[in-house]
Amino acid sequence: MKINDRMNRSLRDLRISVTDRCNFRCRYCMPEELYGEAYKFLNKNEILSFEEIVRLSRIFVDLGVNKIRLTGGEPLVRSDIQGLVKDLSSIEQKLDLAMTTNGYLLEKYAESLFTAGLKRLSVSLDSLDESTFKEMSGKDFSVEKVLKGIQSAIDSGFTGIKINCVVKKGSNEDSILDLVDYCKSSNLILRFIEFMDVGTLNSWDSKHVYPSKDLIELISKNFAITPIEKNYSGEVADRFEFNDGSGELGFISSVSNPFCSSCTRARISTDGRLVTCLFSEDGVDLKSALRNGKSDDFISNMIVSTWENRNDKYSSDRSSGLNKRSSKIEMFQLGG
Repeated sequence: MKINDRMNRSLRDLRISVTDRCNFRCRYCMPEELYGEAYKFLNKNEILSFEEIVRLSRIFVDLGVNKIRLTGGEPLVRSDIQGLVKDLSSIEQKLDLAMTTNGYLLEKYAESLFTAGLKRLSVSLDSLDESTFKEMSGKDFSVEKVLKGIQSAIDSGFTGIKINCVVKKGSNEDSILDLVDYCKSSNLILRFIEFMDVGTLNSWDSKHVYPSKDLIELISKNFAITPIEKNYSGEVADRFEFNDGSGELGFISSVSNPFCSSCTRARISTDGRLVTCLFSEDGVDLKSALRNGKSDDFISNMIVSTWENRNDKYSSDRSSGLNKRSSKIEMFQLGG
């Protein structure tokens, strides 16, 4: 089945936030001063169970979704996440099942995730420098723990691992070239992401955005790279390859070059809301439908109606100065 929204964008990708909890306090997501020990996260009964996640995923696959990404918060802090991966991987053999993680617990779980059927991994890594890493992650953790996790993933059989780096001007731009060199030599796919105004509490200011075009210019002075075609329609990263054949890197430019017109992503928040844009104010409550005994057909119709009426283009509106939205769901509830 294929469903399109009001801008003729198909539903193809689903991101599921399996927990709002995280062991990091990244400045661009959930800063420590706002999400410290006193912060009250969702109770267990407020978040979707694994059974509910699998049921929703089956419905979305029937509606044309071919890629599911597990996010958080940090998905590896949720107990028995490997069990969820195993259940999701059994939905359809061709399903592209992925996960985004900060990598801190990856050394422990990489092998079991691979065995359970996880096909792809993206690891958030904003710097190789110890002090910058601690500043960006908001915790007194060593970057070596993440690097060991990445190596464990490689040893376990994962290929095409992506490294996601959010570049915040004034914080980690000195880490850019070291990350390129590390990923190039380790056969990892590096993705630079512009600092975005996701949520309302990360103190976003356009002056902290390091535009992708400036990043490309900087990297090109040190590494010979050439632009290449995207892997598929709707891919958000602009891809480049190293001229010596040693891999690729990409740039996700939601602020400086919005890609709203080709966005095929739906999101399920930790508390079971269907959200049709990363910058949404709210979502459609699927959890209540699940728990009130509604049929799969009923829930499927809810999803279809929501998607067919979708006309989100927040980043494009922001760039043109039209969007004045002051309330948005926080990133750790949607998974970025």
